[in-house]
Amino acid sequence: MRLRPRLWPRSLSGQMALVIAVALFVAQAINFALILQERQRARIEGTTGPVVGRIADAIERNAFGDPTRFDRGRVRSVGASPVAATGEHRHDIEQSLSAALGEAGIKTGRVETEVHRFVPDDFRLRYTGKERRERFRRAGGELLIAVERPGKDWLVLSVPWFGGNDWIFWRLIWQTVILYIVVLVPVLVAARQISKPLRTLALAARGFRPGGSVDALTEAGPQDVRDVIAAFNALRLRVTAMLDEKDRMLGAIGHDLRTPLAALRVRIESVEDDTDRLRMAETIAEMNRMLDDILSLARLGRPSEPLTEVDLAALVEAVVDDFLDLGEDVAFEERARLRMRLRPSLMRRALRNLIENALKYGSEVEVQVAELPDQVRIIVCDRGPGIPEDRLNEVFEAFTRLENSRNKDTGGIGLGLALARAIVREAGGDILLANRDGGGLTATITLRR
Repeated sequence: MRLRPRLWPRSLSGQMALVIAVALFVAQAINFALILQERQRARIEGTTGPVVGRIADAIERNAFGDPTRFDRGRVRSVGASPVAATGEHRHDIEQSLSAALGEAGIKTGRVETEVHRFVPDDFRLRYTGKERRERFRRAGGELLIAVERPGKDWLVLSVPWFGGNDWIFWRLIWQTVILYIVVLVPVLVAARQISKPLRTLALAARGFRPGGSVDALTEAGPQDVRDVIAAFNALRLRVTAMLDEKDRMLGAIGHDLRTPLAALRVRIESVEDDTDRLRMAETIAEMNRMLDDILSLARLGRPSEPLTEVDLAALVEAVVDDFLDLGEDVAFEERARLRMRLRPSLMRRALRNLIENALKYGSEVEVQVAELPDQVRIIVCDRGPGIPEDRLNEVFEAFTRLENSRNKDTGGIGLGLALARAIVREAGGDILLANRDGGGLTATITLRR
């Protein structure tokens, strides 16, 4: 069995919304990564190009100012690197500068960088020109660059260094939110318009009962959904027509078979031997019962009896009384009224089949009615040979008789239990068989309330 993730929605609209939301998120994440990568590349190029030009120009002109003054020239010559070992370094800028200086023909040693964050009225800006001071303030910091000239000195300069990428992050968040609103809302509306007729179709399919209403469903939604609804309407009409034809055929078969059986019943009255006449009458009666069982099982999908509110306890007691009138030993414990909606004649037939089965193959038959919060149980118990555990479900199959474990002389064609289970399942319940301790069988009818 395939397991469904807990977070995976069950509805069509939910699945469409989730798929699109995930797709948008992945697209925005890729977009964010590309923007950061492009910004990083632009920052490196924007920093490396001017620095290389200034250093090359300073070397060419050999015009370095006083290293103790912050505002005397953009490139200074110092004896040692001013970059702190514990500072914030930019190794990507260092690698790019080293490669660019090499391409420019400038021999260098180490290249070191350090990021300085500025605060308002930072002392490092007090002696800087007004225009340059404003640029550094807007950037929020400076990048200190130190380039070693082997055997000579260190060339030092500072350039504005803009802060982090918070503004890009928040811009992408708002962009994603807007995309979700613009894209997901119409998708949810469209998905609901598609799923609404599908839900109606599902309800109609689950509620379809032979012989019930065959009113056509309204074709709505996209063309594909309309085609499905139209196909369902046509299928329901075909199924109903086939079932009507089957009922007419079964009625004809029943009539045609009962006529010769009735004629035989009249003819056997002329038989002089009482024993032969009695056996013939029993055979004809058995054939009539078999015919009734076969026709009942075949017509069960289209019951003519309507649902009726009945007292289930009284119904069970009436069936037990019928067996007591025939001299059978069936015990029943009376109980309070129990109102339920069901088809009483069919339920009597199912219960009668179970009791007959218990009487044929066992003794000490007991019938009980148990009421639970959400269900009602009718229990038929007997003391007999029971049924092998591996064949408890097999006996519910039509025309199945367990000759090895049951009396061979009991008659029947194996339709009693099959018909009983079909009746109970049509009522929304089920029948369960279980062997009893000490021998015997328990048949339990479970009906949902």
